[in-house]
Amino acid sequence: MITVNMTINDRLIGPIEVDDNTMMIDFLHEYVNLTGTKFGCGVGVCHACTIVVDGADGSSESVRTCINGVGRFNGQRIRTVEGHAKRNNLGKIIALSPVQKTFLDHFSFQCGWCTSGFVNETTVLLERLRKEPVAMADLESTIEGALKDHVCRCTGYKKYYEGVKAMLISEGVVRT
Repeated sequence: MITVNMTINDRLIGPIEVDDNTMMIDFLHEYVNLTGTKFGCGVGVCHACTIVVDGADGSSESVRTCINGVGRFNGQRIRTVEGHAKRNNLGKIIALSPVQKTFLDHFSFQCGWCTSGFVNETTVLLERLRKEPVAMADLESTIEGALKDHVCRCTGYKKYYEGVKAMLISEGVVRT
């Protein structure tokens, strides 16, 4: 057994004692009741289970939860798909994040199983480009580089990629 503490979506979690073999996706679903992160392949290939881990230096990285035990996240600040929208003091959603909004506006997903991974990965990309914008000539390859490992079996990737491109341009993170 291990005892874990972490911050998830700006909420302190823990101390919670869990089996030391618990995968993070199971911890999110069974201990914290956050079920937006999806279990796809279980071996880290599809990236549906991707979450955001925030570094102390202001950086963020995407991490797969089906292949990483909960102990890896002890003491960390993480964000799941439930943590991106803005909420009022009653917890009601009042505004979607730019990433969530673009995926809805571009009808990017169908069944939604892969969406949480795409939202989290694209959020990491947007945050990186806010610090270091990309040249327009490199935009499509940058998007491809960020999202290439994510698997979608319903709509393919065209609508996701189109939405990300439009959102990055509108967010001002693309140099012309």
